[in-house]
Amino acid sequence: MPAEAALFALPALCGPRLLHPDPATMLRLLLLAPLLEEWIVRAGLQEWLMRRHPGRGVAPAALAVLAPAAGFSLLHIAAGWSAAAAVFAPGVALGLVYLRWRDWRLCAAAHALFNGCALAFCGSNFL
Repeated sequence: MPAEAALFALPALCGPRLLHPDPATMLRLLLLAPLLEEWIVRAGLQEWLMRRHPGRGVAPAALAVLAPAAGFSLLHIAAGWSAAAAVFAPGVALGLVYLRWRDWRLCAAAHALFNGCALAFCGSNFL
């Protein structure tokens, strides 16, 4: 797919809640979802995997990052498969942050920043 075609496919990821967010949606996207999802995925699932497979190396780290990223994607499946696929890479990035600093609150802050960027992008006149 040419770069131009991929760029024009991005608006499909911007559903009505991102295009025209109300105050409740903003609260949910910028505060509640980041806190709850990161507490469940990072402090819960990823921490459990890291303790269950404590070895150093690529395989334990990959499992501890990729499995929670897949779970994170599944949390977004209600928005559609394209949205679930789109959050996989940020889920990996958040997993790497947690792997390095072991602080789910840092991941929640980054998650809120990602959501804020999505709101800004989807609400911009660029689309």
